[in-house]
Amino acid sequence: MSIMQKIVQQAIDEMVESGAEQGIQVAVYQNGELVVDAVAGTADADGRPVTSDIPFYSASTGKGVTATVVHVLAERGALDYDTPIVELWPEFGAHGKENATVRHALTHSVGLPAVPADLTVKDLSDWDSMVALLADTEPWWEPGTKTGYHAMTWGFVMGEIVRRATGKPISQVLKEEVATPLGIADELYFGVPETELGRLARLEDAPGSAEMLAMMPADMPLFKATPAAVTPSADYGNNPLVLTSDIPSGGTMTARAVARMYAALLGEVDGVRLISEDRLREVTAVATADVDQMIGFPMPRALGYNLGRPGANPQDTLSVFGMPGMGGSTAYADTETGIAFALTKNRFFPGPASAVDHLSEVIAKAAAS
Repeated sequence: MSIMQKIVQQAIDEMVESGAEQGIQVAVYQNGELVVDAVAGTADADGRPVTSDIPFYSASTGKGVTATVVHVLAERGALDYDTPIVELWPEFGAHGKENATVRHALTHSVGLPAVPADLTVKDLSDWDSMVALLADTEPWWEPGTKTGYHAMTWGFVMGEIVRRATGKPISQVLKEEVATPLGIADELYFGVPETELGRLARLEDAPGSAEMLAMMPADMPLFKATPAAVTPSADYGNNPLVLTSDIPSGGTMTARAVARMYAALLGEVDGVRLISEDRLREVTAVATADVDQMIGFPMPRALGYNLGRPGANPQDTLSVFGMPGMGGSTAYADTETGIAFALTKNRFFPGPASAVDHLSEVIAKAAAS
């Protein structure tokens, strides 16, 4: 057992014993090798122990998976970042979006951050209707002139680009191009097969969740753009319709699967490397760093990933790329240290992810020693 494994296991055991967490998974790869595969607590209210192969709904951590699918396709020559979206998806050009590119979509710059206020989960589960809605939506800004976090819409725009480029739904492309080569096809999903639902962890709202949401400014554009009915929560993440539908702004995964995916972006994992070294440099470089129109402060982003280590100053940790998920999950990789890290958990808290920040710091120190 590695020193890092012991440190992480002790930390998550203490989180569960204190009552701060119910069930948690942490995985770390370093230079292509799995060095931490730690679990603690229970996967549901019935007391089922967490094991490494139990997938957790992990909200926007799935955006990093979606971005990875796009980059693997770019590596294969199936699409190009500067291709106008209308070349793949002609209907998307309506209402002044004809110059929007795949790069604009990746960087949350395409100008479609919002969904209708009356949107429901049933609406989200209807792929064709969702992409038709977005194609016919007038952008909030001219594509490429501003950025703003596309919390719900991003996955549908990216997913339809993937579908138009390949003729396949993004869940199938994920399985064929990423998950199966890495041996994680039963641990990394957009739409989860109905037969697999019984394996999943069950989320629960953490104490204080409602109070935390009530403290957030109601006039923040991010909240206006994403109605409560389709904002991730424990109920949302346990909803079978959400779980079985392709909604690739979120995803369901084990920590070890998504950490393995990030490790295979950094380099070779058991003979598999997802993208070249040159493409890795391209997709992890700072692409945008202006004020995010939805949250009101600068957010450095690469092509489909946030930049910066959780709990640290992003500007000091720009070698780290990945995506957190509302509720407290995260996954990322560090091009400087060769670390790929993932944390999944089932106690859903919409505020600061203290478990992520603490363990990220622990692992960064361990990697540097």
